Amino acid sequence: MRKVACFMMGLCLLVGCGNQGAKTGVVTDQKWKGLPYRLTLGPTDAKDAKAAKPNPAMVTIPPVTFVANPEAVESRAILVMRFVALGTPDQTPHLMIGTPVDIHGENGSLSADYLTQASKSVTDYLAARCIQGNVKVSLALARSSVKPLAEDAEVDSKRLSDWVSFQTTYKKAHGKC
Repeated sequence: MRKVACFMMGLCLLVGCGNQGAKTGVVTDQKWKGLPYRLTLGPTDAKDAKAAKPNPAMVTIPPVTFVANPEAVESRAILVMRFVALGTPDQTPHLMIGTPVDIHGENGSLSADYLTQASKSVTDYLAARCIQGNVKVSLALARSSVKPLAEDAEVDSKRLSDWVSFQTTYKKAHGKC
């Protein structure tokens, strides 16, 4: 009788325990998926949002912030810009490679000076090619070893982030097109 009672108590304990880990919903081993950096666009605070007024005579790249995979942090990168004029018969994408920039840590943002220079470069490119109207601009970070005149294949093989996009309107201030 005593053996049966001990057997029943042991069985009750085993049945009551079950697989408790599956019920908690807590993931203990989250791995970073995808490319090592995540970019976000936009003002970093309310003051920046009020100060950012669109200027149709210049393409303005919004503030770019990043979050990095802690296991794949880079110290230098390049901002790659791809843009296309919307609503025109020629939907050819244009690719522009920025200059190398220092990026440090798992979280950060690209400097305002760097983004101002990139904005000026895109504006000059659009003006030189008489591209006007609505323009879709896509941005990505790539390894600093990307060549200045790289093709899409090289950029894609060295990209550190997915593309993030925004639309803007550009009107050439002076000159004939």
